[in-house]
Amino acid sequence: MSRSAAIDRAARYLDSGGLLADLRRRVAVRTVSSEPQSGPALHDYLTREIAPQLARLGCVVRIVDNPVEGAAPFLLAHRHEDDALPTVLTYGHGDVVVTDEAEWGAGLRPWQVVVRGDRWYGRGTADNKGQHTINLAALEQVLAAREGRLGFNLKVLLDMAEEIGSPGLAEICAGLGDELSADVLIASDGMRVAAGRPTIFLGSRGEVDFTLRVHLRDEPYHSGNWGGLLRNPATVLATAVAALVDGRGRVLPAGLRPPALPDSLRRALAGICVDGGPGSPEIDMDWGGPELTPVERVFGWNTLEVLALGAGTPEAPTSAIPGRAVAHCQLRFVVGTDWSNVENVLREHLDGHGLTMVDVDVGQGVAATRVDPDNAWVRWTEASLRETTGAEPAILPNLGGTLPNAAFADTLGIPTIWVPHSYPGCAQHAPDEHLLTPLAHEALQIMAGVFWDLGDLGAHGNAWRERLERQWGSKDMRDDRTACTSAVGCVSPGRPHSRPPAQAPSAS
Repeated sequence: MSRSAAIDRAARYLDSGGLLADLRRRVAVRTVSSEPQSGPALHDYLTREIAPQLARLGCVVRIVDNPVEGAAPFLLAHRHEDDALPTVLTYGHGDVVVTDEAEWGAGLRPWQVVVRGDRWYGRGTADNKGQHTINLAALEQVLAAREGRLGFNLKVLLDMAEEIGSPGLAEICAGLGDELSADVLIASDGMRVAAGRPTIFLGSRGEVDFTLRVHLRDEPYHSGNWGGLLRNPATVLATAVAALVDGRGRVLPAGLRPPALPDSLRRALAGICVDGGPGSPEIDMDWGGPELTPVERVFGWNTLEVLALGAGTPEAPTSAIPGRAVAHCQLRFVVGTDWSNVENVLREHLDGHGLTMVDVDVGQGVAATRVDPDNAWVRWTEASLRETTGAEPAILPNLGGTLPNAAFADTLGIPTIWVPHSYPGCAQHAPDEHLLTPLAHEALQIMAGVFWDLGDLGAHGNAWRERLERQWGSKDMRDDRTACTSAVGCVSPGRPHSRPPAQAPSAS
């Protein structure tokens, strides 16, 4: 068979109802990793849903206990064809975030796929059950099209606790490094820059959560009798927040900002449009600094957000000076930020503003990662997507959000290529989460093309590395990280398609 035949097979999997049937079963499994009682469901998802499909792919499958006590298990699988062939690792997560069924739209249920027009509603349809189901199905279609051979070695890792920080993932990758070693990670999570534009991202921003607390006294005191005599913790806390991020959203401590954006990333961001689609909020063009465009703020810079802020009883205020105030904050950061030193930076900055009474509590962080956009694997994947869709893919140096990519980029030391199958308006983590079916249709074609092209690369035997490097770039194929900083770029629509896409997704 041919590449086009493999792509057609993948498209027919959706057209024939196969994807919908698989998602209906998988969404019905309540895999909420934050719920203590979810253990059996998390295990069943791996053994009843994923393991049988991987067995059909000719994989050796095993369930691995989490090295973190009480945490969810992992699934590891591998299919080995030949030592001379490239090896790809793919990853997904089967857990989802908790949801209140009452908040979903009329007739919609989080644990039941409901079809309305080109949207399939249900928890996990976009994040991440729909995405890894698409990838595994594309692998099956390519295997059938190549008559029982992929042309590359396959490794699969499925995580059941990604939504609570993937406890144990780094330890699994460190302890089973030989078993998980690969030439490249190709996986799907997150979202495209817009529904109609195929996207590749090469890592993720890091994340550190921290809490600011001002505890001056145990009891509130009457504001008439004590106002002007007692320091107000809410006022102190507001001053502390304003010392960290100004009224236009700019991060103020130098130690919480990254260095300069390299040319390769500046080029990658040029031409990217931030487009949430219908129902998304309007972008504040003057937020985050006038020297930064919206795309630079979310993909190339650091942001400091106040997630929750409280003092007294806002729902029923009284004439009293509160005794304490608290702010829960979050720093999203790119490569080049000294994120392990966040606590010291915060402490020194606040002390320098006379705010020694503000306590700082920094939680665990997740590292930022990215592959250089000029990496040969990136250019190879870009060419594959372009051939399948006729569209110019958006190349993002990193996702605006955070994924456990450090386990692959740092612990395993492999280039990481993410091809997302969702879009900004998918309601990920929110009520009415959905998969956009025209996008899913194109995603199946894209992944069938990628996996077919991997087989073609493997057809060169031991010379595949030289061919990849010679045709797609002169840089090292390993993770070539560079420091990141304030960028110059533009926010304009992507280049027009060079030819009509195989299946243009709806922007709705």
